[in-house]
Amino acid sequence: MRVTWWGHATTTIEANGTRLLTDPVLTSRIAHLRRRRGPAPAPEAGECDAVLISHLHADHLHLTSFPFISPDAALVVPRGAARLIHADRGPQYSDRCIEVAPGNQVRIGSLEITAVTAHHDGRRLPWSSYSAQPLGYRVDGAPSVWFAGDTDLYDGLAAEAGQVDLALVPVGGWGPSLGPGHLDPVRAAEAVRRVGASMAVPVHFGTFWPIGCDWIKPELFLAPGDRFKTAMTEVDPAVKVEVLVPGQTVEVGG
Repeated sequence: MRVTWWGHATTTIEANGTRLLTDPVLTSRIAHLRRRRGPAPAPEAGECDAVLISHLHADHLHLTSFPFISPDAALVVPRGAARLIHADRGPQYSDRCIEVAPGNQVRIGSLEITAVTAHHDGRRLPWSSYSAQPLGYRVDGAPSVWFAGDTDLYDGLAAEAGQVDLALVPVGGWGPSLGPGHLDPVRAAEAVRRVGASMAVPVHFGTFWPIGCDWIKPELFLAPGDRFKTAMTEVDPAVKVEVLVPGQTVEVGG
């Protein structure tokens, strides 16, 4: 398996000829946020067999990025999200949606995908009435992966996500504060311990920042990756942590 981190929560998971793209943000702007590290992902980032959307927030369900995604890719989304996609982008995208809830399974090519619970705000926000249950995803191929989306710790995490080989785990955010429903580096390390991963890649940090806020708590921009690696060593030194830069790829064994 090859995993490429494009920044924020956007990754490509490629195994056995199947390519999945998580929470694609393929541009340099999200409303008031700008990409501060690296250029926008290369066109190849949009090449995939399916997209996994974790929840409705604009930095995860980024509708502006949809035209850069393979036109025949399935869109695996939380139940209720297709209505929002139809209203904003029309049937050419909503007709490709596969809506799922925790426990539902979808097979894409050689990979089995299971939706798992995420503890996070499910509303679209700030001026939208749309909402849907946030999700993470377990991907079973060779090896297995937990893509957390955005979540905080919860009691049933180990039971739902199961034992996995790799955790793609959020460790930060996109601004000088981190509200409820998120993992900081220490809680992210505990989440990785709970899912039994032998390898972890920190995501959801070091990419976007509010325009004009470059010097407000700048230590929260890049530091979460290294802080997570330190915390993971304290929780379970056997876990291999790969702190990537946007566009970098790592190979994962079973």
